[in-house]
Amino acid sequence: MTGGTGTWIAIGATALGCYGVKLLGLSVPAGLLERPLVKRLAALVPLALLAALTALQTFGTGTLRLAVDARAAGLAAAGFALFLRAPFLVVVAAAVVVTAALRAV
Repeated sequence: MTGGTGTWIAIGATALGCYGVKLLGLSVPAGLLERPLVKRLAALVPLALLAALTALQTFGTGTLRLAVDARAAGLAAAGFALFLRAPFLVVVAAAVVVTAALRAV
């Protein structure tokens, strides 16, 4: 099996897994979804996952080590723009400009 075939098999398995999870979510009884704990979890789990993904992509390396580089400065710039209540596109632009400027130096 070549690397390209393995990649397509992984993509297909992931797509089937995502479809299965979606189908499983649709089969959950509505009464269970109306419970306050479930509502609170449904609101907080995506935030936790997004924060973990952001931290991993900002500070992670390919060798299971943490690194503080231009990406961290871009994240800090985005955080500062959010603090100033800037629009989303300005937040993204600030992060991109700071990261690119530090990488160019």
